[in-house]
Amino acid sequence: MGNNQPVKKVRAGAISVSIFENAGKGRNGEARTFSSVVLQKRYKDKNGEWQTSNSLNANDLPKAAMLLNKAYEYLVVRQVETSAAEETADEEVIEEVI
Repeated sequence: MGNNQPVKKVRAGAISVSIFENAGKGRNGEARTFSSVVLQKRYKDKNGEWQTSNSLNANDLPKAAMLLNKAYEYLVVRQVETSAAEETADEEVIEEVI
């Protein structure tokens, strides 16, 4: 992900989900934005240093599922809001032209 900062991060204990926005190109070469979701677990190693892993144990799964659902809800709501704003902007432009 480079230096890209997450637009949203949700956490439950040692498990976290981060949502990133990335710029890219669509099939026709048009500029578009797409989202990526990263699931991680933080833990301390034997030296007491914090480490990150994407490996989960059975007890981590309910938290991971909950956080992934939260990320999905965030993305869906934001997509609906963006679509509504674009429709409103289109309507405003039409109203100005008429």
